Amino acid sequence: MKDTIRIITWNVNGIRAMVGKGFYGTMKQLDADIICIQETKADEKVVQDVAADMNGYQFLASSAVKKGYSGTAVFTRPEPVKHFLNTGKEEHDQEGRMITVEYEKFFLVNLYVPNSGQDLKRLDYRKEWDEHRVQYIKDLLENKPVIITGDLNVAHEPIDLARPKENFNKSAGYTQVEIDGFKAYLKAGFTDVYRMLHPDKVQYTFWNQRFRARERNVGWRIDYFLVSKEIVNHVKDSYILDDIMGSDHCPVVLEISF
Repeated sequence: MKDTIRIITWNVNGIRAMVGKGFYGTMKQLDADIICIQETKADEKVVQDVAADMNGYQFLASSAVKKGYSGTAVFTRPEPVKHFLNTGKEEHDQEGRMITVEYEKFFLVNLYVPNSGQDLKRLDYRKEWDEHRVQYIKDLLENKPVIITGDLNVAHEPIDLARPKENFNKSAGYTQVEIDGFKAYLKAGFTDVYRMLHPDKVQYTFWNQRFRARERNVGWRIDYFLVSKEIVNHVKDSYILDDIMGSDHCPVVLEISF
């Protein structure tokens, strides 16, 4: 693995649709070493077809049992030591929401955290999912440093969404339960890299497709890179590419140097 590594995370809201919206050109331009994708809405064969036109990458994919739903993928140039698609809890492994990739110097965990849903119908499940995932990642930390990335489906602080007062404890993604789930990673020793580097910057990664929210920049920052304490000093930069279109989310970049 080369000294400086560029990692991208992006919820593409359907990888087949994204291919028709310039995905290959965007990835070529960004020239990432590792690309973490959420919400592929596709099975492994579809992701394989996409990977066939991405020279130099091998792919890993985790698909939902339900067709056209959820799903995660990783495209990687560095050779992994190994990877895992399951967490050991079957009910949490039916939606293809996580890929763990082990590299020589760290684990990379690509997450697509469940949305709590309309009227917060899945909030209890979301709480259980978060608790199980935090313990899973704590176990990884016993072996080597960890980078967590993906669509975590939570705005952590008021600065991370356009209308915090109107949404608090009313909307999925900004309830105290979800915020506490995020804080559990911080208590376990992780750092929100973007906020560390840009403590006062207002920038979003997701905009609801209704009501011209992106045009008006009524957004949420719910896509993250979290790094364990051993990696913080290796961070070179992290930034949000909110000028890149095609999805209701935009890519986020992490650059680290070992």
